[in-house]
Amino acid sequence: MKSWKFLVPLAIFLVLVGFLGVGLKLNPHEVPSPLIGKPAPGFDVLVLGPSERHIRRDDLLGKPWLLNVWASWCPACRDEHPVLVEFAKRKLVTLYGLDYKDTDADAQGWLNNFGNPYDAVLLDPKGRVGIDWGVYGVPETFVIDAKGVVRYKHIGPLTPEVLRTKIEPLLKELS
Repeated sequence: MKSWKFLVPLAIFLVLVGFLGVGLKLNPHEVPSPLIGKPAPGFDVLVLGPSERHIRRDDLLGKPWLLNVWASWCPACRDEHPVLVEFAKRKLVTLYGLDYKDTDADAQGWLNNFGNPYDAVLLDPKGRVGIDWGVYGVPETFVIDAKGVVRYKHIGPLTPEVLRTKIEPLLKELS
């Protein structure tokens, strides 16, 4: 009977160590998104610029597109930005930026200083669109197919390797 008093805590400890061991092996950039395989969340937002132009999710149907969530205040976005600028020059896909919890002036200043890889910059000053997309940090990038279904989510800065090994093969498959 006394041995059970020691075996139960030991068993609980071993289970916890097992969960910790598995968790430490997971890649934080590959967090599964509940959006994968489902229609992209709807939105109707202003586009950065002098006009009062709006873009809706349904306006983007018909061909694959990327949504890159970024902000001028984001240090990791600064690391990612040159990669996006080079990628955009290749014109493989339409690239939309979602300026997350930022001001128009700061976003425009950022793009003026570092270049604008985006076909359009969608404004999300309060983060409501980001919440619908499950964004919990920037940068994040989504690949959406021609029917508006989310096919892939990348958390963190895009790198040439991620583009080459994950996103470009998926874009070839989608076109």
